[in-house]
Amino acid sequence: MKQGPLNLITDVAGLRVGHAGDDRLRSGTTVLVGDAPFTAAVSVMGGAPGTRETDLLAPDRLVQQVDALVLSGGSAFGLDACSGVMDGLRAAGRGFAVGGARVPLVPGAILFDLLNGGDKAWRENPYRAFGRQALEAAAAEFDLGTAGAGIGAMTARWKGGVGSASAVLKNGVTVGALVAVNAVGSVTAGESRRFWAAPWEVDAEFGSVGLPSVLVGEEEPPLTKRRGEATTIAIVATDAALTQAQAQRMAVAAQDGIARAIVPAHTLFDGDLVFAAATGRREVTEADQFLLGHAAAVTLSRAIARAVYEASPRPGDLQPVWRDGLG
Repeated sequence: MKQGPLNLITDVAGLRVGHAGDDRLRSGTTVLVGDAPFTAAVSVMGGAPGTRETDLLAPDRLVQQVDALVLSGGSAFGLDACSGVMDGLRAAGRGFAVGGARVPLVPGAILFDLLNGGDKAWRENPYRAFGRQALEAAAAEFDLGTAGAGIGAMTARWKGGVGSASAVLKNGVTVGALVAVNAVGSVTAGESRRFWAAPWEVDAEFGSVGLPSVLVGEEEPPLTKRRGEATTIAIVATDAALTQAQAQRMAVAAQDGIARAIVPAHTLFDGDLVFAAATGRREVTEADQFLLGHAAAVTLSRAIARAVYEASPRPGDLQPVWRDGLG
C-alpha cells in the first residue's frame, strides 16, 4: 500500500472534510460530507459511546446511505452539531426524499472534552453553529492536529487531536481514515516518544522515531483520565462499492487499528467508535473486501499517530505536545 496524493481521507474521491471550533472553548466539530449520498455503517466497541442516528446504520434498516458524518467534541452537547449540518444540507436541497420533504441523514459521535481547561460557560449550545460552519468549510484539504473535533482532545500522556491518512491498494481501490483521538490509553510506548503505530508508518508521516523498544506485559497501565473523559471516534472510507453489511465489516476490522495504535483500547471508559463510508465508485471482489479490512485498520493506526504528531500548543494546555522538545 502507498499513500494517496494528499495522505488524507479525501483521497477517496467525492469526499470533503471541514472543521469548526473555538480555541477559547477548547472544542470543536469535524464533518465528513459526500458530493452525493454514500453507504455508511458503524462499529462501537467502547464502553461509553455518545452517538446520534447510529441505529439507522444497521444492515437491516430501510435507509442504506447518508449525506454526512459528524465527529464532535462537547460530550452530549456536541451531538447538536449534526443539527447544524442538517440545516446546511437542507438549504442545499440535500436529503432523503419523503414525499415533498427532504431529510438530510447525518449520524454523529462525540468525545468528552468538557474538563480540558476551556471556557464552557456558554449560554447557548455552540455546537449547532459549529456543525453548519464545518459543513461550509468542507474541502479536499484540511488541518490535522489541534483542529475541529480535536481542538481539546487529550490522551494518557500527550495532547490529542485530529488525524487522517490514506492508502491506495494495488487494485486501485483507495482507503482513507479520519479520527479524533481523545483516549484513556497511550499512543506511545512507556515513557518513550515511539508510537505504537510505528510498524505501519509510511514516509516518515509521524516523525519516523522508530519502533517501540518496550512492550506492555507485566506492567498494568494507570488510569490517568477520569470516568467519561475519553473516546477515540473515527471514520474509515473507501471508493469501493459495498453493501451496508460489507461496510460494517470494514468498520469492525478497522477497530483493530485503534487497538494497534492505542494501549489500552476499547476500555469501559472509552466510547471507541468507527464509522465506515463507501462511495461505490469501484466494483470489488471478495478478495478485495478482505484487503479492505486490513487496509482500513492499518490506515486508521497511521491516522491516530498523525493526530498526536500534528498537535500544536495553545496557552493553558494541560498536556505536553508531542513535537515539543524534539530539538
